[in-house]
Amino acid sequence: MADDPTVRLRGARLRFGERDLWTGLELDVAPGEFLAVLGPNGSGKTSLLKVLLGLRHLTAGTVEVCGKRPTRGSAAVGYIPQQRAFDRDAPLRGRDLVRLGLDGHRWGTGLPNRQARARVDRAIDEVGASAYADAPLGLLSGGEQQRLRIAQALLGDPRVLLCDEPLLSLDIAHQHATSTLIDARRRAANTSVLFVTHEINPVLPMVDRVLYLAGAKWAIGSPDEVMTSDRLSELYGSDVDVLRVRGRIVVIGTPDAAHGDVDGAHHHHAVGDDHERDHPPGEHRHGVQSWV
Repeated sequence: MADDPTVRLRGARLRFGERDLWTGLELDVAPGEFLAVLGPNGSGKTSLLKVLLGLRHLTAGTVEVCGKRPTRGSAAVGYIPQQRAFDRDAPLRGRDLVRLGLDGHRWGTGLPNRQARARVDRAIDEVGASAYADAPLGLLSGGEQQRLRIAQALLGDPRVLLCDEPLLSLDIAHQHATSTLIDARRRAANTSVLFVTHEINPVLPMVDRVLYLAGAKWAIGSPDEVMTSDRLSELYGSDVDVLRVRGRIVVIGTPDAAHGDVDGAHHHHAVGDDHERDHPPGEHRHGVQSWV
């Protein structure tokens, strides 16, 4: 049924070594829903995406994506990985990166044909990257590369789009452009979006619900329901203050995670765009963290 959840988890538990990342997770994601996945490093945000991609298995519970058990290479799922710069000498053009979304999971290179090229051209045009699609990938800016990653993820016309820190290392203008592209796609095609991020503010106007993971616990609801001092203090087991300043959410007092993300990089971000100029990514300001 078209209105059935595209993602469903029941009693889901994921354990890493001797530590539970999360347990008893109950989640339904509706078609066209924009779900922000938040939490400190080590809380299992990237691991959740890997479960939905069929790359990791739950320790307990069940998971379905579009009514089926997750499998690698499913056309129903698009994936935008964490931003990583390409080497300047990378022997790929922008369109070659996009084409990998069509046949990159197969051994060898896919055979060129008119239908495949037309699909690649449509995806590139959809994200506004036609002007530089034939340029060497390593010479493109981070924002241009990210547009091409989005085109790659959309190539199979997915029903679910998984985004793992897609705004990381992008400036404010490219953050806005990237999040707007993703939001436009979900509205036009009724695509469910699970958007892992440390900073909710750039996408706050787009978010329907928040899934917050912390200390093997979780909370889900609208931003107004989850992003409160009481709710986050309960999750962390310590005092946390949530402030709203000029339409932005600022969280103060979240404790440092003991581990980096199990499947991703370890990031600390200063809160707010004004502070980022004085405190570059990677620098920690005690007591104020942008887990949101």
